[in-house]
Parts: sequence; structure tokens; C-alpha cells
Amino acid sequence: MRAVIQRVNSASVTVNGRVTGAIDRGLLILLGVGREDGPVQCRWLANKVAGLRIFPDEEGKMNRSLLEEGLGALVVSQFTLYGDVRKGRRPSFVKAAAPEVAESLYERFCDELAAVGIVPVERGVFQAMMDVALVNAGPVTLVVDTP
Repeated sequence: MRAVIQRVNSASVTVNGRVTGAIDRGLLILLGVGREDGPVQCRWLANKVAGLRIFPDEEGKMNRSLLEEGLGALVVSQFTLYGDVRKGRRPSFVKAAAPEVAESLYERFCDELAAVGIVPVERGVFQAMMDVALVNAGPVTLVVDTP
């Protein structure tokens, strides 16, 4: 799995003019599911994300986690994170999981986040054309790949 994690002051997803997920301060997580991924990667990544110390403490140092801050996450499926552009000009997505597998693991990842105590876990709409809006805080943006 590959996640682009952005610390935000707010984020939302709109599909066909309707907001389907929104958070205030927390994390926007763009999630790509690879062909080799399974439940173990979902659990590992959820624990990693929940525990990342990327929120400021009283001294302004990045020393607190999403879980410690009691903040939520907005998770958006994004298969294009597995786009390979090393050859030619058109991305190849052969390393991305098939849609039916990816959707199941996307939902599982969201459930794993909730299981470790992240509330709320808002979601985009799988395979929909989404408008994602965010106010990046910092900015702080990390890319995390599962082992």
C-alpha cells in the first residue's frame, strides 16, 4: 500500500455536487492499493498512520500523533499512486490492485483506522470522480509505503 498523508486544517470530498466526507483538523490520506497488498498491510499502515508524530506539541515541535490529538482522517482511494511513468508518457497501472480487490482493502484500511481509535474516519467514494479540497497545515506531507 502507498499513502500520501497530508496534515490538514480541513479537508472534504465532493461527488456530483454532494459532500461525501469532510474533516476539520486531522489527516487527509490518499491511499493506493497494490497487487501484492492484503489485510496485513492494512493493519500495519493504519497503526503507522495513527502513531505518526506529525502534530505540534506545546513547544511547536512535531511530537504528537493523530491518536494523541484525538483527530479524524479523510481517506480517499487513489489508484494513480501506483502509476509508473518510467517508460513513455502514458502511466502504466500494472502494479495497482484490481478494482474489486482494491475496494475491499480500502474499506478494510478505513476499518483498521477506526479500530485503533481514529474518529471520525471519513471516506471518499471508490472509483468516483471526486473533487478533493484541503487546507494543508504546515505544509506537512509524507509518503508511506508498506514493507
